[in-house]
Amino acid sequence: MAKQKPLFPPDTREELRARNIDQLDFVLVSGDAYIDHPSFGAAVIARVLEQKGYTVGLIAQPDWHSAEAFRVLGKPRLAFLVTAGNLDSMVNHYSVSGARRDTDAYTENGVAGRRPDRATIVYSNRCREAYAGVPLVIGGLEASLRRFAHYDYWDDRVRHSILYDACADVLVYGMGERAIRTIADALNAGTPVGEITSIPGTCVRVSSAEQAKGALLLPSYNEVAADKRKYCEAFVQQAREQDAVRGKRLLQPHEKGFLLCNPPAAPLSTKELDEVYALPFTRRPHPSIRGRVPALEEVSFSIASARGCFGNCNFCALTFHQGRVVTGRSHESILSEAKAFAKDPAFKGYIHDVGGPTANFRHPSCTKQLKSGVCADKECIGFSACKNLDTSEEDYVVLLRKLRALDGIKKVFVRSGVRYDYALLDRDDTFLKELIEHHVSGQLKVAPEHVSDRVLKYMNKPSFAVYERFVQKFEAINQRLGVKQFLVPYLISSHPGANLHDAIELAQYLKRINHKPEQVQDFYPTPGTASTCMYYTGLDPSTMQPVYVAKTHEEKAMQRALLQCHIRRNWPLIRKALTSADREDLIGTGRGCLIPPDTRPEPAASSKKGKPGGSNNQPSGRAGERTGGGRNAKNSASNRRGRG
Repeated sequence: MAKQKPLFPPDTREELRARNIDQLDFVLVSGDAYIDHPSFGAAVIARVLEQKGYTVGLIAQPDWHSAEAFRVLGKPRLAFLVTAGNLDSMVNHYSVSGARRDTDAYTENGVAGRRPDRATIVYSNRCREAYAGVPLVIGGLEASLRRFAHYDYWDDRVRHSILYDACADVLVYGMGERAIRTIADALNAGTPVGEITSIPGTCVRVSSAEQAKGALLLPSYNEVAADKRKYCEAFVQQAREQDAVRGKRLLQPHEKGFLLCNPPAAPLSTKELDEVYALPFTRRPHPSIRGRVPALEEVSFSIASARGCFGNCNFCALTFHQGRVVTGRSHESILSEAKAFAKDPAFKGYIHDVGGPTANFRHPSCTKQLKSGVCADKECIGFSACKNLDTSEEDYVVLLRKLRALDGIKKVFVRSGVRYDYALLDRDDTFLKELIEHHVSGQLKVAPEHVSDRVLKYMNKPSFAVYERFVQKFEAINQRLGVKQFLVPYLISSHPGANLHDAIELAQYLKRINHKPEQVQDFYPTPGTASTCMYYTGLDPSTMQPVYVAKTHEEKAMQRALLQCHIRRNWPLIRKALTSADREDLIGTGRGCLIPPDTRPEPAASSKKGKPGGSNNQPSGRAGERTGGGRNAKNSASNRRGRG
């Protein structure tokens, strides 16, 4: 008998009737197009609940202008589940300059405008209108990173926990599989949603502090909204307790009660992670989607090999979402997925990526954290590395070799970014040699981010000297192999701590190596990061000392322009920056000069390629880490791609 093809979770009343479903247990509302793929959070949650025996319907990108679209599948028996999608909706909609994006990679044909701003809040309110009294659970990246009172870059103010603005009953943060199963079983057993208050990986509203005995009291919403030092204190406490083993419950007073945040859910084990990826995903868009979905194209033939990241870059919220404990899928699970690729008619023999938030993190940073939790006051790796760090790349090397040996596989690429400082700590150069020889297609993308060690410390990135050692080793291995490949460095302008002098130093470095970035990423203050805390407060939360922050549009533009000195239209702005910094010596025709004396702007008629010199107008993943293979929307259910 032929194996039955997996069915999509239903999205119409007709599909419910065809399956003899009178009432769904859960209705899941998502801001992304309907894609049944393990890189899409809504699909993962739907399949996990189905595995438990629950019926789940999905409403993708509903018309939010009325409640009618939220009634299409009827009243759910147990709860509405709401997510904005794989990205924070504000990051999805707006560039760092505030310009409205003209595409949405998570929508059919990349069309923008199919979801509202602050989608979690809007969808939740419509669900309440559609069926009052139905329990409402919110989750996904947007909810996860906004679970506490938080600075909102787009409103330029501190907002309440999204749990309050959405009027939801439960907020699931981080990787949601454990929490959603427990919530489902509790609701199914008849437990009132108001009594579901202690599940790890969830936040709830409580009316009194007595309901959260033993919880660590955070500065209140009113305090953090009025006092930036209090905001810093709250952020530090939240970050310290972000651990499933030793983390404490956190209580934050709001104007209408208390936000209670339970400790994070324990990371899935390798066996459990394998089981998630073995669920019957169709790995396709729903048949109602006739066009292409760019985000799916990015991940169709990529493999997520791990979750979690112990890199803890200050500008990345991934550890605030996925946590610092890394769990890798088994080789058997990954090889099974690759073999399935080979049977797909659309597969051309190229696996586009094998990685996680950081590709070469495949196991926990040390064994201690599995029993005792991650260190509250020590980093695994950052400006410097912990002496207890497990630096072996052997497992990843063996995995890549197995994948290369499979029938039907022509090439296996690693595009999600490697931590070069971690790779340098390996016992030998085996990983780097194999990476360069077999898994790079001419260019390897790495992320030094800056050249100033002072700025890099604020970023919690390794010293620039480490990057220079990596460059030397990369070039030496290329030479030994007889190949000519290049490094593409990712850089950030206007990060807290970076001033015009730092940007000039970076521009001089780019001039020396003759690198001409086509796009530059301005620092984007997104919820849940230490760098955003610095941006808002002007304080380094780790020291409570003042930190310089470039906030004016003009200075941000000058820092960005300095990284693109090769673009003529930037020259007037660069001239202004150099003059402001008393570096007119860099204006001229000498070898070390950044721009010539003549700074007349390039005539508009000669600009044939649209908008040269602008910042990247794609979501950078800074709301959860950067996206794999580039700064576009290659994100998974949890924005799994981190910075290398």
